[in-house]
Amino acid sequence: MNAFPFASYIVAAVFALAIGTTLAGALIAVSSQRIIRAVTGLMICCVGLAGLYYFLNSPFLALMEILIYVGAVCVTIVFGVMLAEPDWPVNLKHPRAFHKTLLAALVSAAIGGGLAGLALHAPWPAQPVQTVNDGSVAAIGTSLLTTYSFVFELISLVLLVAILGALVIARAGRSRTVTGLGTFADENARAAESITNHSAADAQALEEVRR
Repeated sequence: MNAFPFASYIVAAVFALAIGTTLAGALIAVSSQRIIRAVTGLMICCVGLAGLYYFLNSPFLALMEILIYVGAVCVTIVFGVMLAEPDWPVNLKHPRAFHKTLLAALVSAAIGGGLAGLALHAPWPAQPVQTVNDGSVAAIGTSLLTTYSFVFELISLVLLVAILGALVIARAGRSRTVTGLGTFADENARAAESITNHSAADAQALEEVRR
């Protein structure tokens, strides 16, 4: 007799919680107009994905999901948002176009329906296949350097291109910021000169009145 009769229900509830967390975070990430809320939704989604990886007997991938995406990528985005300044006022009350929302919903429904159809018609085995250390660090490292070596090197190239693109964008943004500051300083100087001229004219008019 099973010593924990409710263990299967607890596992099913935790699995459903991981799925719900992933879906809720994804919805928040794609539907929010504030970037901080979108990043928060991305963090929630990554935590849910880590739970799903753990249920797939891949604790290493679950830990890397939290350390890299939640602990590094999302935190970096938050710091970037906090340190960056917008070039123009952002109108958060701007309504979204209905046709764009409808198109996004249709595309999402088509992709979700296709994946659900593949999952329902896939030849799943009647019994789970017993695997040994498929999610271990050694197995993942061996797969990356043998079977998926080309993909691993391609990811490195994509990261290199992303870093170079970030440097180019940051340099262009710095140039625009310096130009904007120079223009702002010129406008302030002209305003101060105008105020000085008006003050001098007022002083002359007052002196003439006294005479």
